[in-house]
Amino acid sequence: MRHQTIGPRKALNKAFLKQKPERKAIEGFKAALIGMLDHAKAGESEEYHKNLVSQFLKESGFAPAHYINTKGRNDLVIHTGKDAESPVGVIIEAKRPGNAAEMPKADDLRCKALNELLLYYLRERIGAQNIALKHLVITDLHQWYLFDAATWEKPVAQNKALVKRFQDFETGRLAGRQTDFFYKEVAAPFFDALDDELPVVYFNLDNYSKILRNADRKDDAPLIALHKLLSPQHLLKLPFANDSNSLDRVFYAELLHLIGLEEVKKKGKWLIGRKPPERRDRASLLEAAITQLDSLDKLERVERLHTYGDTRDEQFFHVALELCITWVNRVLFLKLLEAQVVTYHGGSKAHTFLHSGRVRNYDDLNSLFFQVLARKPQERSTGMAERFGNVPYLNSSLFEPTELEHRTLFISNLADEQPLPLHKATVLKDDRLKRLSGTLPALDYLFRFLDAYDFTSEGGEEVQEENKRLINASVLGLIFEKINGYKDGSFFTPGFITMYMCREALRPAVLRRFNAA
Repeated sequence: MRHQTIGPRKALNKAFLKQKPERKAIEGFKAALIGMLDHAKAGESEEYHKNLVSQFLKESGFAPAHYINTKGRNDLVIHTGKDAESPVGVIIEAKRPGNAAEMPKADDLRCKALNELLLYYLRERIGAQNIALKHLVITDLHQWYLFDAATWEKPVAQNKALVKRFQDFETGRLAGRQTDFFYKEVAAPFFDALDDELPVVYFNLDNYSKILRNADRKDDAPLIALHKLLSPQHLLKLPFANDSNSLDRVFYAELLHLIGLEEVKKKGKWLIGRKPPERRDRASLLEAAITQLDSLDKLERVERLHTYGDTRDEQFFHVALELCITWVNRVLFLKLLEAQVVTYHGGSKAHTFLHSGRVRNYDDLNSLFFQVLARKPQERSTGMAERFGNVPYLNSSLFEPTELEHRTLFISNLADEQPLPLHKATVLKDDRLKRLSGTLPALDYLFRFLDAYDFTSEGGEEVQEENKRLINASVLGLIFEKINGYKDGSFFTPGFITMYMCREALRPAVLRRFNAA
């Protein structure tokens, strides 16, 4: 029998590995692990330690959504649902610590625990016709061996000779009826003769003991892979927010509110439009822009005005919305930039710049656009250099005035300090974590709203110290795709589909080039 040992990180879905767990989740995982290990006792039975494993799993995220208990003669199982009627998703063979004779070894997996796991697997997969099995686990609390059930399908479940022997054993047609007979006469010879390579994920908690009990939170990074490996998302292969095009509805709804828009369903499509007159907020970006377009009589300066609508109201709306999209696009880009600058400087909040302490009004924001981002540090005025010295120069057309801005409004034309009512489901909370209500100055509201989210890039194995939802560039791109498609309703292609399309198109082309070389 051959096997391939895989480390925890390599075993995880790459998109899942990128997600930063919250500090609360990591602390709960550490406490559950320590509790399981500290309660282990050399003189206690296998049953005692099996219960410790069960309790650990329940405390680390499986309860109450997934029922954990024994099933028949199986040591321990995790169900896909909250009761015993739901299918079994994970089978666990738990041994007491120190029982090395019955546990796999680094160079040879063959042992009694593996033989037992084979019988439990066959009873579930063949006997119960369960096609929902996801993982098979062997553990003595310290050492963990995880098999993906899919890798057992061909060499085990589809092995006709093995299945026949198993069925003969279950119906009493073999010379012995005891499980030890099956282990010695069926399971052991099967694994001895097995030519397929079985992949197995292995880790030993003894290698993490110092990190587990270290009070320094900075040392917790190696635990992230373990936390995810032993999570319901991995062991039960549950869906998670792994698509690069997953829309954060909470963020999206409040951003629309700040702009002055809402999403309504018409003829089966979700369309974005201006709020009805009775619910419009004059401090929202859209209404503030329309007010200035009207009072300064700017519409007449717009080229091809007829393309913005047939009526005066339509023209006001579409011109103002185009301006708002430009402004918000810049602000969100700056928020992503700010997150990168802060990360580069070790998380120092001194390097933040998109807040009311630095950007006090729309004039300051306009200056940030065109006197800071669009200019090299040596070309900035003394005042701008002092206030935004840590903001890098961006050679980007995004921070060049648009033709529409030249003809109509810059964001500095908007009235400052106008109070904007908070969204009814605002993400903003007070010190007691109670949702805020009332009003805030519009620009301050925008900055505080954005600061309630985490704009750092995915990819680093870090703990999310603050309870902030992640908003990445892909999500922002999707949001603007939806806003830009406001008239017709927007349809976005999930990331896994675009990846599949690219792969199917590129792989044959690359192979042809290699073959032709």
